[in-house]
Amino acid sequence: MNEFRPEGWAPPSGYENAVSATGRIVALAGQVGWNPVTASFESDDFAHQVRQSLANIVALLASGGLEPTHVVRLTWFITDREAYRGSLKAIGVAYRELFGHHYPAMSVVVVAGLIERRAKVEIEATAVAPA
Repeated sequence: MNEFRPEGWAPPSGYENAVSATGRIVALAGQVGWNPVTASFESDDFAHQVRQSLANIVALLASGGLEPTHVVRLTWFITDREAYRGSLKAIGVAYRELFGHHYPAMSVVVVAGLIERRAKVEIEATAVAPA
């Protein structure tokens, strides 16, 4: 994976502005922070739901023989900006435990609500499998 950074730009913290990769594109649908086996939320805690959303992504990747290092893009949809900002430390711990120190291009979008009523976060991913 190649990273892009214009000369003089400071490196971003916890993500890349842009990446490129070559191979088969794998698009993962947005994952909410629930137990995918029971399709039920085990917690209404924001950080817990982020951890579960990321774990769901890791499991989906693994089912196709991929790893978090294959992810080139994550888009986070959150319902509460302050809950997100207040959970950054816990989110960082969960992210590093599940994704390591791999930081793809990422965006966070605050939304009025998600389809699953108890969902506080939904994360979609794009991965590139080696050709």
